[in-house]
Amino acid sequence: MTKKNRFTSPTPKFHRIVRNIGLGLAAAGGVILASPVALPTAIVSFGTYLILGGTIASAVAQSVTADRR
Repeated sequence: MTKKNRFTSPTPKFHRIVRNIGLGLAAAGGVILASPVALPTAIVSFGTYLILGGTIASAVAQSVTADRR
C-alpha cells in the first residue's frame, strides 16, 4: 500500500475521534501561543507540547486504515 492510498483510504470510527481530539489539542496550543498577552514560560511550553502532541496524534490516527475484507 502506498502512502497516498493509506492516507486517502477510510479511517475507522475510533481513529477519527482520536484524530479530531488531536486537532483540537493542536488548535488549543496554537491559541495559547498566539495570545496577545505575555504569558509565563510554563504556559507557553505547555502550548508548544499541546501542538506537538495533537499533531502527532492526528497524523498517526489518520494513517490507520479500515480492513477491506
